[in-house]
Amino acid sequence: MQKVVVFSGAGMSAESGIETFRDSDGLWDQHRIEDVATPEAWARNPDLVQRFYNARRKRILAAVPNTAHQLIAELDDFFDVEVITQNIDDLHERAGSQNVLHLHGHIRYAKSSGPQTQHPEELFEIESSDLNLDTDKCPDGYPLRPHVVWFGEAVPAYEDASISVQTADIFIVIGTSLAVYPVAGLIHQIRPSCRAFYIDPKADYQRVPQQYELIKEGASEGMKKLFQQLVAP
Repeated sequence: MQKVVVFSGAGMSAESGIETFRDSDGLWDQHRIEDVATPEAWARNPDLVQRFYNARRKRILAAVPNTAHQLIAELDDFFDVEVITQNIDDLHERAGSQNVLHLHGHIRYAKSSGPQTQHPEELFEIESSDLNLDTDKCPDGYPLRPHVVWFGEAVPAYEDASISVQTADIFIVIGTSLAVYPVAGLIHQIRPSCRAFYIDPKADYQRVPQQYELIKEGASEGMKKLFQQLVAP
């Protein structure tokens, strides 16, 4: 069975109503990165950071998977599929994808804010939408923080993602501007024999090598076209 690796970004979830960070009127236009998405921000004002991610989590819980998520999950019927996502939501899983690697963390989980947060030994599933600084703590007594990779932190899952990309027979890049490194560098790690596709309304060869077939569509429309191309007899 051929291996399909899907590399998804914020454009996937935008069609489900989840705000992106980098687009105009996105979250970074409304909040300074330095205030809500760095270890220093947590040290300076953990209450603000916690409220920011509680609001993100509440929005994600209210969202539903879109057609692109659903079609990617349906690829499991035809291929050995692994999803590598930059998104911190769980829409891929809720659509039915069985093998999802979160590069930048998973907002439905929390981890200790103690000194070992870069490579936590234990994650805690968040039962509600909110984390409380005063009551939600790890066994060592540190408040729980979102399981999200902040600016300035390492990307622990990058090595696993790299291995997966290098073994793909088909590689699908969808809904990402490829502006965040080191993870954007994954697009250069595919094998010469790999069939590669880039789905994005702004797709061009300034973003990806010539090996990629460009599909200049949004996530759902692009996946409809590609799904038919991949599974048609």
